[in-house]
Order: sequence, then C-alpha cells, then structure tokens
Amino acid sequence: MNNETSGSEQKLLVIVGPTAVGKSAAAIELAERLQGEIISADSRYLYRGLEVGVAKPSPADRLRVRHHLIDIADPDQPVSLAEYQEMALALIREVNGRGRMPLLVGGTGQYIRAITEGWTVPRGRVDVTLRAELQSVAEREGPAVLHQRLVEADPVTASKIDPRNVRRVIRALEVTLTTGQPFSVQRQKKPPDFQMVTLGLTLARPELFARIDARLESMLANGLVEETAALAAKGYDWQLPALSAIGYKQIGMMLRGECDLNEAIRLIKHDTRRLVRAQANWFRRDDPAIHWYEVEKLNIGQLAADTKNYFGGGHTL
Repeated sequence: MNNETSGSEQKLLVIVGPTAVGKSAAAIELAERLQGEIISADSRYLYRGLEVGVAKPSPADRLRVRHHLIDIADPDQPVSLAEYQEMALALIREVNGRGRMPLLVGGTGQYIRAITEGWTVPRGRVDVTLRAELQSVAEREGPAVLHQRLVEADPVTASKIDPRNVRRVIRALEVTLTTGQPFSVQRQKKPPDFQMVTLGLTLARPELFARIDARLESMLANGLVEETAALAAKGYDWQLPALSAIGYKQIGMMLRGECDLNEAIRLIKHDTRRLVRAQANWFRRDDPAIHWYEVEKLNIGQLAADTKNYFGGGHTL
C-alpha cells in the first residue's frame, strides 16, 4: 500500500482483515460515528442471490448505513477487477463529494490493493466460454499443465502465481488471450489521488477459526444448502465465480453427488482456513501502512477518535 500523503482533500478509510473477524459490524458502527458510507470490497457481495453463504450485511444493517457494490449483478454476469475498480473509484469520489467519509471494507485482497495502490488493471473482457475451457483443462490435465501455458504466454506473470491457484492462472490467461498482450505488461501502478488511512482488524487464529466454524453452522441452519440448490435450479453454471466461492462450491459438490454433507463441511472449513492464510499475505501484519487493532479489545469510540487523528495528524497512507 502506498504510504505517501496526498495533497488531495479526498479521503478514504480502508478496513481490512480476515474473513469472519467482524469487519462489517465494526465498519457499520464506525461509519455511523464518522458520517460514512460503506463501499464493499468483497467479491462475493457483488452477486444477487448469494445471501446466506456470503454473510452479507442484513437489510437492517444496510438501513443503518448506506452500502455500495452489493447485489449489482446476477451470478452469470461476472464482474471483472477492472470493472470493480472503476465503480469503486467513482463511488469514493461521489461519497467525498457529498461531504461524507467513504469506507472501503472487505477481505478481497486484489480489490483493496487495486484501489490503494492505484493499479492499472488490464481490461480484457470476461469470456465465460474461454474461462470454462481453461477450467476444463485444469480439471482434465491438472493445474500444472494450465500454468505451463501461462509460462509460455507470459513468463513474468507466471513466476508470480502459484500453479495451484487455478483461478488466478485462468484470469491471467484470459486477459492475455482476449487482449493479445501479456497480462504483466498491462498492469502498472499509479498512486491514488486521495488521502488514505487503513485499519486492520485481527484475532488470534484459534478464536478466529472457532468463529468461522460457528458461522458455518449458522449458515447451514439458515439454509445454505437450499440457497445453493436454488441457484443451481436457475441454471447457473457451477464454474461461474459466484458459484465457485467457498461454501457454494463444496455444497455444489454434495448436490452433484461427489461427496456427502460431512465431507462438504470439512472441505469448507479447510478451504476457509487456507483463505485466512492467503488474506494474511495480502494484509501483512508488518505493513507500516496498516493500523492494527485486536477485535476482542476493540472500542469503537476510541477507533473513531484514532481515525480522525490519523487523518488530521498526517498519519495518512
């Protein structure tokens, strides 16, 4: 994240942290105190029909504080990183223009850094057919074969992506093949033109994992299986980004007879823990641009005061 202070009067408060740590709840309380509006940085919140499985803010929460970039597309209308970035930047300026504080809140690392680091994001179109073909190659021949294609097309990008991260490999290939230019030459960075403060919420892993397990039990009790079945009944492809999200992917496997419910639950827990580790890499505890707070000791009043001091005292990112 950029650590230079901008001379712009535009401001942005960013709240990051692992899944289930409590970002949404803290952001709502903080937004109320700071006269703010929340801009979601969660890739799963974009899609209509995904409710239980993504733990979206409730209608009541959305009445308390205005939220943006939630329920803006159907599951079969994938939103690219470039499209997300364009919408989020426009909203940041719009919210500032109303004299309010925009809060960028979420755990999708690419979304956060595309904004905070000013990425020039490749604007290759989302090609669902090509994406399905590449996914088929990964499943039929293995992720290593797909990664080798990327090595041949764009060795710079390939060197930065774990071969096991099939989704990122596919997206890099998709951009390269649809634009005719390597993904790596299209991505540059331009510092954002607004002041930023980033707050990080953290919780010890045992407590965080306990929260994750409890949330999964709640999701199952509140209809995760039924929600996933309803999405499938509408004809949405299981390979769509929305339905390959953690929770829907594993319940989908169960619905297709590839595993039973107990195995689906085990896989959800395993993959969520892996996501937590990936988020830790995106939002490093030693990043000097992030002000970290322990959730169990969190005092929203003090956090609001700290935030005002960070902006007013020159401690901007």
